[in-house]
Amino acid sequence: MQKKSKFFKVFLLIAFFNATVCFAATDDFDFENFAITESGNADLTTSSVSLNPGAEPVTVNNFDIAGIMLGMSFNDVETLFFKGKGLYAPREKDSIVYSIQKEWKYNLDYECRQQGIVVPKELEQCINSLAKNRGLLYASELHLVRENTGETIVVYFTSNADDNVVWRIVYNNDVNELEGAHEKFTDQQEKKILTFWQGVLDKYGAPNSGTDKWISTNNSYDPMMTAYYGSLDMVDMGRYTSDIAKNIQSARQNFPAKPYAF
Repeated sequence: MQKKSKFFKVFLLIAFFNATVCFAATDDFDFENFAITESGNADLTTSSVSLNPGAEPVTVNNFDIAGIMLGMSFNDVETLFFKGKGLYAPREKDSIVYSIQKEWKYNLDYECRQQGIVVPKELEQCINSLAKNRGLLYASELHLVRENTGETIVVYFTSNADDNVVWRIVYNNDVNELEGAHEKFTDQQEKKILTFWQGVLDKYGAPNSGTDKWISTNNSYDPMMTAYYGSLDMVDMGRYTSDIAKNIQSARQNFPAKPYAF
């Protein structure tokens, strides 16, 4: 199995119309109480995948991690964990992270500066307000914890251009942690890894690509799941890249340039 990889916050959103410039003086969204990030590039690569000899494709879209599946809407996932009584609960601070796609943020920065808004705090407020009012501010991440075991789940969502649905689910537990150098800690870790891996096999079946991947097809952009030491990473890279492309194209088409005449 591979070593656990790092996961970064990333994500995007879009408006399908060219709205006029406006700065919201009041807003029912309390920006001070929510984490708002600028979307960036995902920490994923599309290395080639192939089925093991004799293996069959699996429908990874039907897999779930704690009841969360690829393609679920943010509203459905939020209802499941904010209003339900499951094993997981939203983390105490910044359980929901909001994002503005980078190209759209650049557009809004230009609009606000055209109004003469240049003070950093006022500029940020202008950008955030415009983004919210135009549907460009979106829930990009949901962070969940299971307090009694220390397990965590991070759910990533596409922008409204792709209906704000799950494109990635990352699960982590503590089997990758070693408490000390004594032999007993190594023995305990090995037993925890064995228990975790057996649970994975019982739920999802044997990997059909290498020793740690479940793939839908040989196309790395199709849904797949990878198991690491104490971690599961379920991802639909095709949905994510499609979402990026839609945002970039629309942001370019809707850049509020001055009406040049020549």
